[in-house]
Amino acid sequence: MSLLSFAVLFGTAITVFSEKHSLSYIYTAFSNPVDLPGFHEFTAMGLLDNRMIDYYDSDNQIKVPKQDWMKEHLEQEYWEKGTQSRKSKQQWFKVNIDILMKRMRQNDTDTHILQWMHGCEGETQSDGTMQFVRGMDMYNYDGNDFLSFDDDRQVWVAPIHAAEETKRKWDEVQVLKEYTKGYLEKECMEWMSKFRDFGKEQLQRATPPTVHLFTRKANVETNTILTCLATGFYPKDIILHIKRNGRILTKEDRVQTDGVLPNHDDTFQRRDYVEILKSDVAKYTCEVKHPASSMHIETSLEPKGEGNSLVIIAAIIPILIVLGIGVLAFLKFKTHYLDCSEGSTHSCLEYVTTSSKSHFINFLHPIFFLFVLVKKHFFPEV
Repeated sequence: MSLLSFAVLFGTAITVFSEKHSLSYIYTAFSNPVDLPGFHEFTAMGLLDNRMIDYYDSDNQIKVPKQDWMKEHLEQEYWEKGTQSRKSKQQWFKVNIDILMKRMRQNDTDTHILQWMHGCEGETQSDGTMQFVRGMDMYNYDGNDFLSFDDDRQVWVAPIHAAEETKRKWDEVQVLKEYTKGYLEKECMEWMSKFRDFGKEQLQRATPPTVHLFTRKANVETNTILTCLATGFYPKDIILHIKRNGRILTKEDRVQTDGVLPNHDDTFQRRDYVEILKSDVAKYTCEVKHPASSMHIETSLEPKGEGNSLVIIAAIIPILIVLGIGVLAFLKFKTHYLDCSEGSTHSCLEYVTTSSKSHFINFLHPIFFLFVLVKKHFFPEV
């Protein structure tokens, strides 16, 4: 199967589209110290559009900027106050993990994890302003949802029985619910706009994706897994479709996706894949649209047609014969070594004599050897 790719820019016309942006803070606490590299008993980080902007851990106990523009635009007082706030939350987490462990009658020797994530999501408008979309305030315990705030109804939601006691207590504190709603809808949005203004030069620099369409081995011998990978793009909003003869494949066609994931360099990637028959001669394409960079790229995986293969083989055989004659002239009356064909049960080198019988062998071996190389180059296995 051969790959054909083309990219089309949307042109110089100005396209107005909305972008979603987010500001979130994630806190993670362990009930016991974790003796592993990179793990701390308590960590906190701020993320702007999934890009880390500040960081704190229980070992260093200082809130630090993770972007140069955060350091440049915020006074030292901001970082000092942030450090004190993180220290207070570190103590709060320690107390509340103990409460939850006792409530659930868990062993002190086991390690448990309590996480809190809160933040906001906004959408840019045509006039450049940011409109609130939703707020997020949720707790997770040992990898399971524990408690979350319903911003519309101003109530706490307990998905498990162990969280119901906390829900009742927090629902009774009206000032807590009002503060949480106010922070999510106003204060968080104000900070997000401010941070985006600080780093606008870097944040608004859109990076288009590179797209790869390829196949890999499936568990079923007659099948192959067709994968479309878009990577290296920023921001993360992207549209990706796998098509069969122009029709967009969906979940009903068993298309699967890993979703948008972060790369190590603050860009993103998305990988979609579907299992198809090796014998399928339909035309498969991957279409990717990245609005921020105004790029529309489509990559096609052409079917492996027998007719095309025969045409190429017919064109190559005369060339192989000519090359074979040339090689025969060079090898005549000499002794030499020839590479064995792949899969031979003999050793990797074969000694050939110059007897009259071997002249014919000398003629055929170069042709066969070159044919194997050409076959592998033009007709690789799926």
